[in-house]
Amino acid sequence: MTWPVVHISRALDHDVAAVSSVAGDPENLPAWAAGLSAGIRQEDGRWFTDSPMGVVEVAFTGPVELGILDHDVTLPDGSVVSNPFRVVANDQGSEAVFTLFRRDGVTQAEFESDADAVRGDLERLAALLDERSPRA
Repeated sequence: MTWPVVHISRALDHDVAAVSSVAGDPENLPAWAAGLSAGIRQEDGRWFTDSPMGVVEVAFTGPVELGILDHDVTLPDGSVVSNPFRVVANDQGSEAVFTLFRRDGVTQAEFESDADAVRGDLERLAALLDERSPRA
């Protein structure tokens, strides 16, 4: 069985290394990932944040330095949501590509809302990169 999927991408005027160093640093997540805007903290080498569902763990599965920003989110019930997220070279800049799956039980309206949220996250990431990193 497979889920319906959409790939959401955003061109960035920064190279893969610059994007990966900002987006792949868990401490930066609250600055651009709306779902983690409550903040993030490290406990015993693991990263946690408070969400409307309760405390969730976020773990990059990398290697981040190669633009593989895939990350697992462990929900309060112990289930894990894997989120593929890649940064690939695009001339002198890069392309950030997030894969969003429509998992079981998610309505079309919820899926579209999630996709809009990811687009907003990528826009915030672009702005953050413009603030923090020299252009490619």
